[in-house]
Amino acid sequence: MNITVNGQPKTVVEQATVAALLEHLSLNPEHLVVELNQRIIMPEEFTATPVTEGDRLELIQFVGGG
Repeated sequence: MNITVNGQPKTVVEQATVAALLEHLSLNPEHLVVELNQRIIMPEEFTATPVTEGDRLELIQFVGGG
């Protein structure tokens, strides 16, 4: 299925969830804010939230430093 992640087209397996997508992209969910179709997804919802054809995700990663 085709989705958009941070403005870039991506092809992922069918029946994906937000949690599975983050694992596929090797991203640590503890350091991310996930927006799915302009709605913030809470971390406890990652495993139950499906990603479907045409979805648009914005993944914002926390970075420390100073």
